[in-house]
Amino acid sequence: MGAQKKGATRFSEDPEELARVPLQAILLADSFTTKFRPITLDRPKVLLPLVNVPMINYTLAWLESAGVEEVIVFCCAHSKQVINYLESSEWFSHPNFSVMTIESHNSISAGDALRLIYERNVIQGDFVLISGDTVSNMSLTQVLKEHKERKKKDSNAIMTMIIKRSKSSSIIQQSRLGTDELFMAIDPNTKQLLYYEDKADHSKGAICLDKLLLTDNPSISLHNDKQDCYIDICSPEVLSLFTDNFDYQHLRRHFVKGLLVDDIMGYKVFTHEIHSNYAARIDNFRSYGSISKDIIQRWTYPFVPDVKFFGNSAIKLERQGMYRASDVVQSRSAEVGSFTVIGNGTRIGNNTKISNSVVGEGCTIGSNVSIEGSYIWDNVIIEDGCKLMHSIVCDGVVIKSGAVLDPGVVLSFKVIIGQQFVVPSYSKVSLFQQPTKQDSDEELEYADNSSGIVENSSMADTVDKSNGQLTSELLDEECGPTYELGTGGVGYIWSICEGSHEEEWRHSIAPIPADKLAEAMQTTDDDLELLTQDGSVLPPSGELKPDSNYSDDNEDPRDVSIYFEKEVEATFLRAVHENIKEDNVILEVNSLRLSYNKLFTDCAGAIFYSLMKLALETPHSSPSELCNSTMDVVTKWKKLLKSYLTDIDEQIEVIQKFEEICLESAKEFSPLFSKILFHLYDKDLIQEDAILKWDDEKKNADEADKVFVKQSEKFIQWLREAPEEDDEEEDEEE
Repeated sequence: MGAQKKGATRFSEDPEELARVPLQAILLADSFTTKFRPITLDRPKVLLPLVNVPMINYTLAWLESAGVEEVIVFCCAHSKQVINYLESSEWFSHPNFSVMTIESHNSISAGDALRLIYERNVIQGDFVLISGDTVSNMSLTQVLKEHKERKKKDSNAIMTMIIKRSKSSSIIQQSRLGTDELFMAIDPNTKQLLYYEDKADHSKGAICLDKLLLTDNPSISLHNDKQDCYIDICSPEVLSLFTDNFDYQHLRRHFVKGLLVDDIMGYKVFTHEIHSNYAARIDNFRSYGSISKDIIQRWTYPFVPDVKFFGNSAIKLERQGMYRASDVVQSRSAEVGSFTVIGNGTRIGNNTKISNSVVGEGCTIGSNVSIEGSYIWDNVIIEDGCKLMHSIVCDGVVIKSGAVLDPGVVLSFKVIIGQQFVVPSYSKVSLFQQPTKQDSDEELEYADNSSGIVENSSMADTVDKSNGQLTSELLDEECGPTYELGTGGVGYIWSICEGSHEEEWRHSIAPIPADKLAEAMQTTDDDLELLTQDGSVLPPSGELKPDSNYSDDNEDPRDVSIYFEKEVEATFLRAVHENIKEDNVILEVNSLRLSYNKLFTDCAGAIFYSLMKLALETPHSSPSELCNSTMDVVTKWKKLLKSYLTDIDEQIEVIQKFEEICLESAKEFSPLFSKILFHLYDKDLIQEDAILKWDDEKKNADEADKVFVKQSEKFIQWLREAPEEDDEEEDEEE
């Protein structure tokens, strides 16, 4: 992966910077939260498997592909595990890409981490700031260029945040990632961030805006439809600001919001919105499940299961989004459904059904087992007759025969579930007792200062840290009665803390209950108001200008269609340039269709547009060459287009899309309309009935709308007469 550097070019012509500075990144290998407990009492979050690959590998692979040359990995919780993993991986020997680690045992926040990095004096210029739980495939070229050019004009422009427009309503996006609703105010002209607040930070029902925002800015766009990707381009001043302000702990709640209200220093934060690329952070169990699905459905290409990147074993993509390693042993009567990954050395018994799940390496799954929407890690044993629904099962777990995991269950490392035992929904089970006090000597995980969450259990001393095995003392004395997890069960069920019941379903990988989703949507629709400090009501989204009258217009559906077409085009172009098979492209387009709630007719139009655009961009010097190029493109990608042309409506959509292209975006095709239409017919992509129905629909249209019908008049006449000639020939033969 390392030879080609897509984003490493530095965008400065200043004489003092002619000596090239390598592009650096700071990767925080600690989230400083406890959302992944009890799993992270054993293993750091960044080393947890994400579709059978350690999470940090996705972040490092993207940084390398995006042109970053030096990565400083800050390690805190379980720092030795992270350092040992990196030192034994290919990352430490990778050419043109260096990884160094900084270890800390007493940092409890991102602010502490950045202050320590500043003291080490390892950052030489602008840098990428990211955490090791982020997955992306975006290019950094444009955002780096914008950041550099901005900084030249305004030395106070010290940070650029990557954001992405949600594909769906804000509440659906929250339910997908388990995040709080985010509100931003952005200058639509300069892209400067003026206001940032998530719903967790304000009282229910109202957000107050300083009226000076309207006074000081010609226009403001208010948004609750943006996703914070938690990828930042930072100038070195960011590190010094953390050093000068020790109350800066959290990157967003303290640092960003602090800059936005600081009138003295005048530092500015800007945004860069991505559209067709992917970027998301794994913040909780729900986003872990959602991003796993995105990887399986190939939104994150090239970081997908069947493309080798560091730490990823060879695996093959089969039909309907099913990935399987070559040495899987599967009974003939077992059924492995779509969007499922099965790792190396796993054995699957008779009549077992697995769907929408990830199974790791070396697992043994018995007969008559049902696994749906679950994530099974390595070396797990699931005996006969078990049922798992939307659960996470860590390494070395044993689930005895007939046991049931209800939705939302998390089983930490080496837990044993007894026979016929039903683990209740949202339960977390661990060999560690639930923490009740802080042990400052051997903290296994660090929490946010303000969380008030107790740190770790004193049971840490009973774990053999060299190999992760529990000592006999722990098994004999520390584990509770076996009936807590059924006959033969070993481990503790953690109780749900008072006041956190809502977080259980919000952050779980289990589907959100219908009543909870309806309640959340009702709250979002009815309760929210945006207020200025004097109590004036502002709209929840859209553009505002001083003294303007606001009208609550719904979003133009054409905007959604444009986003959809752009994403289909990006998917198609990746297939062209990277020789991706048509079956895989169909899989990705189907994922887009579901995400945007589109029809097959929309897919047909978008794919046809992508084909025609590719043909137009192929070098040509005459209409005949353009026509030949178009025919070549259509012929090569016939299978892809035909997949979405199964009925007349879809075929008519393509004809109408071609009309639109000829009239608006690519008028070079206008004189070639009838020739290309005939080619589509000749290749059995557009049927005779579709062309004749299109002609019939144009009978009463305005003359301006009949341009291409008239151009195709001879061809249409031939189609209408051809059946009569065929009938006459048949009569003569009789």
